[in-house]
Amino acid sequence: MKYASMSIKNKWQKTKWLLKHRRLRRHIPRTVPFNRKNLQMMLSAYPTVYFKPTGGTGGFGIIRIKRMARGYQTKLNTVKSPSPTQVHLYKKLSRFSGRESYLLQQGIQLAKTKGKPFDIRVIVQKTNEGKWISTAICTKIGKPDMVATNYHQGGRLGYLSNMLAGAGYEHDLILRKEAALKRLGVAVGKSFDLYRRGFRELGLDVALDTEGKLWILEVNTRPAIYPWKHLKGKMLYRRIMSAARQYGRVT
Repeated sequence: MKYASMSIKNKWQKTKWLLKHRRLRRHIPRTVPFNRKNLQMMLSAYPTVYFKPTGGTGGFGIIRIKRMARGYQTKLNTVKSPSPTQVHLYKKLSRFSGRESYLLQQGIQLAKTKGKPFDIRVIVQKTNEGKWISTAICTKIGKPDMVATNYHQGGRLGYLSNMLAGAGYEHDLILRKEAALKRLGVAVGKSFDLYRRGFRELGLDVALDTEGKLWILEVNTRPAIYPWKHLKGKMLYRRIMSAARQYGRVT
C-alpha cells in the first residue's frame, strides 16, 4: 500500500492554523517569525525564548535564549555563550540562521518529575472511516544539559502515568490530564483537516507547565514511530503500528 498521509514541515504555517481556533489558541505559546522587532518584543515579555528553525525536525538547531541580569545567554545543545547586548544577540542569531527562516517561541517552565523536566508526545491517527483517535501518549525526559527533549537528542521516553505521579499528581488527576491530552490531539487533527486534505497521522509535542496547563509546542506531520519500541511492554508501539498499517506507513 502506498504511504498516504500529508506532511508539512513549515512550523509557522501549522501554528497559524492552530491560532485560528479559539479552543486551541489558548494552548499555543506566543510564537512569531524571527526578526529584529519580534526579538525585542519577545525578550521584553518573557525571561526565556526559544529560537527554532521553521522547517527543522528532531530538535536540531534549537537555541534557548535566557534573559540575564546583564545581557543574554544562548544555549545550543550543551554549549552556553553570552551576548552582552540585544544587538549582539540579534547578529549572532542572524549569522546562525543564515538564509533559513526561524521562529521565536515563548519559553514554558516545564513540570518536573523527581527533579527532571519533561514534556509529552501525543500520537493522533485517522481511521479508514475518517475518525481521528489519540492512539498513544508518552513523556520525554531530556538528556541532562540538552536544550531539546527529543529522542534524537538523547531524550528518554516514559509512561505518562509514571511521570505525572513523579510530579505529584494523584490518580484521578492523572486520568483527567490523559483525557485532556487525547481531546487536544483529536481537536488538532480536526483543525488541520480544515486547511489541507490527506492528513492521517500527527505527533503533538505538548508541554505541561508548573501550574498544570497544557501547551502545544509543535505539531509534527510525520512523527517518528521507532522510538516507541523502547517503551517497556511495547503496548503503545503495537497500537501505533496497527493504525499505521491502515494508511501504508508500515506493512
